[in-house]
Amino acid sequence: MIVVLAVALAGAIGGAVGTAQAEGSRSSSDRQLLFYNHSYGVLDRETADAIEHSDYLRDFANFQVRTTTGTGGQTWTGRYLMGRQTYLELFGVGDIAGPDGTLGSGGLGLSTERDGDLATVTERLKSERVADPVEFLQTRDFGDGVPVPWFDALLTTLEYDAFDAWAMEYRPEYFADPRGNTEPASFPGDVGRERYLSDDYRTHLMRDVTYVRFAVTEGDLADTVPLLRAGGFAVKNVPGGGVVAEGGGTTIRFDAVPREQAGLQRVEMSLNRPVKDRHVEQIGHSTLTVGPGSRAVWTFAGNGAR
Repeated sequence: MIVVLAVALAGAIGGAVGTAQAEGSRSSSDRQLLFYNHSYGVLDRETADAIEHSDYLRDFANFQVRTTTGTGGQTWTGRYLMGRQTYLELFGVGDIAGPDGTLGSGGLGLSTERDGDLATVTERLKSERVADPVEFLQTRDFGDGVPVPWFDALLTTLEYDAFDAWAMEYRPEYFADPRGNTEPASFPGDVGRERYLSDDYRTHLMRDVTYVRFAVTEGDLADTVPLLRAGGFAVKNVPGGGVVAEGGGTTIRFDAVPREQAGLQRVEMSLNRPVKDRHVEQIGHSTLTVGPGSRAVWTFAGNGAR
């Protein structure tokens, strides 16, 4: 979650708006530097409350409801479905302060797997002259009033309609703090997603997020595409003005819409084991379909307004 910090910085730092469009190709280097970490959506209150109190979700995934304190004392309360490398973060209207807590807002976090790759992403953005990157440090307060460096972050802009995307690289100080409950490094410079997330996913069905679909404004899409391409995603245009980005095991689709139609639309997840039967769980104004097989699909009614 990065949006509240972006709001805090907006008054002090001028944002730059990216204008590059998808070109149906990867960035200048073949090696992928950024991978889907997590995404979030702001849902209507009825759906958010139903998610929070769902017994089924607690069985289906490593599910948490948590309030986090970030840089500058900013707080947010989210509902989390945690997988092996990826996770999903869901809010209700008003769970985030200001306009970012309005219906249909959302965001996307892309993270590195190797220490130093975020700097390379920054240089790619600068060399392609599609953005003036904004860099900052996100911290986390575990409750003792002493912020711990959490991750370095990079945005293409601080000015957006309802959707913001950022790149991130976890800090060694966070991995060194036992309160983070992270795993040992698998190789020198390991700052990866699997190390960050716990292995509790193994006792549930959900394994990872494999597909997300958002409806976003044209302006927000234009600001997001340069970051995807700089991170090494293959980005292709789709009919209707949207794009599909593929890479690292997760597909991300964006549809260009007016602001009032913006929001999280669909999430697909892989399962730890195949299930024989199809299970449909209605959760507020959303439908989670699990199986048959090794996949689950979660759809949301528009932006939750219907």
